[in-house]
Amino acid sequence: MLNPACSTTHVAKAPRLVATGSALAAILTPGDLLLDLDAPTKNGALQEIARFVGARHGLPEKAVYASLVGREAIGSTALGCGVAVPHARVKGLFRPIAAFVRMKFAIPFDAPDGKPVSDMFVLLVPQQATDAHLLLLAEVAAMCCDPAFREDLRTCAEAPDVHAAFARWRRF
Repeated sequence: MLNPACSTTHVAKAPRLVATGSALAAILTPGDLLLDLDAPTKNGALQEIARFVGARHGLPEKAVYASLVGREAIGSTALGCGVAVPHARVKGLFRPIAAFVRMKFAIPFDAPDGKPVSDMFVLLVPQQATDAHLLLLAEVAAMCCDPAFREDLRTCAEAPDVHAAFARWRRF
């Protein structure tokens, strides 16, 4: 059964983004892709993501981890369909940062459909979120709810191919 969060009706209510390409792809580079992450639990995955993003972008790992765990404490960021969107506001961050993480093995993530998560779209934004940040989150949600896009991502084995899938995604 398809998760209601991934229904066409729900996605259609999200703000329409520029049809010239993915805003997420504009901030996501092949270096922001972490493929085959081997972590057995949600918290373990969040810890590894914090380590990866922190090292990549010069952020304190503990601050990133605390922000992600704090957001998960409010409610799971799993959407269903094997996808989660861990996102948080991070003190001291001045621009949005994104990462895509593919798990080596799917892990429990408290998803509404009960399915384990294998793909994570990570979005970190400054403390003072703006409309641009909300549009990025809406775009990520629309991508996650696009079955063709999810399948396209899952067939990509290498980081450049995954990045190309983000770059060619269009929301119509």
